[in-house]
Amino acid sequence: MHDPATALMASESPDALVLMTAQGRVLNWSNGARAIFGYGSDEACGLALVDLVTPADRAEEHGLRLAETLAGGSTTYESVRRRKDGSLLYVDVSTRLLQAADGTPLILSAEKDVTHIKVLRDAKLMEARFRDLLESTPDGIVMANPTGHIVIANSQAERLFGYDNGELRGLSVDLLLPERYRHAHVGHRSSYFQQPRKRAMGSGLDLAGLRRDGSEFPIEISLSPLRTEESAFVMSAIRDISERKRFEKALQEKNQELADANQAKDRFLAGMSHELRTPLNAIIGFTGTLLMKLPGPLNDEQQRQLRTVQTSARHLLALINDLLDVSKIEAGKVDLALQPVDCNALVDEVVATLRPQADAKGLEIAVAAPAHAHVLQTDRRALSQIILNLAGNAIKFTERGSVRVTLLQHVQDGVRTTEIRIDDSGIGIPLADQAKLFGAFSRIGSARADAPEGTGLGLHLSRKLAGLLGGKIEFHSESGKGSSFSLILPGP
Repeated sequence: MHDPATALMASESPDALVLMTAQGRVLNWSNGARAIFGYGSDEACGLALVDLVTPADRAEEHGLRLAETLAGGSTTYESVRRRKDGSLLYVDVSTRLLQAADGTPLILSAEKDVTHIKVLRDAKLMEARFRDLLESTPDGIVMANPTGHIVIANSQAERLFGYDNGELRGLSVDLLLPERYRHAHVGHRSSYFQQPRKRAMGSGLDLAGLRRDGSEFPIEISLSPLRTEESAFVMSAIRDISERKRFEKALQEKNQELADANQAKDRFLAGMSHELRTPLNAIIGFTGTLLMKLPGPLNDEQQRQLRTVQTSARHLLALINDLLDVSKIEAGKVDLALQPVDCNALVDEVVATLRPQADAKGLEIAVAAPAHAHVLQTDRRALSQIILNLAGNAIKFTERGSVRVTLLQHVQDGVRTTEIRIDDSGIGIPLADQAKLFGAFSRIGSARADAPEGTGLGLHLSRKLAGLLGGKIEFHSESGKGSSFSLILPGP
C-alpha cells in the first residue's frame, strides 16, 4: 500500500483532504484544505482538527465520528466547519481508517464544500412554505442559515439593497453590511445561533446597510430564530431608517438652535436687567425725595400720584430682579457662597421684614422654632430669598387669619433634614391650578379683578434656588382652606 502521506500530498483534489492521528491531530493538509478553510499547511499541522475548524457546538459530534471511524473503518456525515476568518460552511465528510507503515492507525478525512447545494435545497423548501407570507410584510426580510448564507429574501429586501429577483440567494449575509462591520458580525451571528432569541426592532442593532452599487444607508434590524425539521434559520427584518435619521438630525439641529436662542435670551435678560435697574433706582430715589417734601410742599393729588409712581417702580424693579436671578440660574452663572447660617436668626429677620405688610392687613404672623440655634451649611442670600418669597406669598394671598413660619428638624433612616414650613389661612389653590404653580410667569387667579399684584416668578425662582441648595419645595393646598409650603433642605 502506498504511504498515506505521499498519497495525500500528491492529491490535487479540490476537496479538503486531511490526514490525522487516531486522536484527531493533523499530520497532513492538502491544497484543497487550504483553499476551503483558509489555513496553510504550516498553520494546520500539529493541531487538533476539532480546535482548528470545528465550531464549539459541533465538538461532541466530531469526537463521536472519530470513534465511529476507528471502530468501523469509515463513516460519512454532513457537518459544519469554521474557516480561518470565522465564517461557517457546510461540508460532506467521508472518513476512512488507514494504517501507517509501522502499524499506527491514521484517519483520512475527505471534506467537500456543499454550502451552495444546501442553500439551494433549503431555499426550495423555505420558498414553498414562506414566500407568500414574506412578500406580505412591509419590511425587507432576509432568512439565513447557520453558515450565514441567504436562503430566501423577499422582494422588499431585494429592492432595499439593489439586487434583482433571486440574486441574493446563496450570498453571504455579510455582503449586505459595510466592510467595517463584517468581522464583528461573523462573531455575533455565531453566538446568536448558539443562543437564539427574538430581538425586537430598535433593540440596539442600529447598523448601516450596503447596497449593490456600494452606497450605504442606515438600517434597523430585528432578529427571530426559526427552526424546521431540516435545519435552523434566522430571519432578519430590515428597515431603512434614512428618513428617521434625517428627521433626528434636523431635530437635533433645531434643538441646538433653540438652546442657542435660549442662551441669547438669558444674556439679553441679564444685560437688560442691569441696564433697566439703574434708571429705575433713580426714579424710586427721586420719588422718595419728593414725597419727603425736601424740594418743597406737595398737595394731596401730587402725593397720590407720586406714590403710584413709586409703587409701580418698585413693582417693576422686583420683576427685573427676579428676571435677573432666573436668567443667571438658567445660564448656570449662580455662584453659591456656602457658609454656616443660623436658620433661627434668618427666619426671625425675614418675618421682621414682612411684619409691616401683615400688620397692614390685620394678619397675625408668628414663628415657631427650636430654642437652640439651628445652623445649616448653605447660601444665606438664596435661603433668605426663598423664605421671603414663600412667606410673602402667604401674606399676599391671605385676607384674614394668620401666617405661621415653623422651623423643624427630621431624622429618617439616619438622614437629617431641615424643614421650613409656611402655613397660611388664605384663599388656597384650586386643584386644577396646582400643576402650573411653579411655572415661570404663572399667576394663579390672575384673572380675578381683586387678584394681588405679582411677577409670577417668585415660586419658579424659589424652586430653582431650592434645587441649587440641594433641596426641594413641597406644598399642600385646598381652595378656600389655606396653603402649606415646605422648604426641605439636607442637614445639618
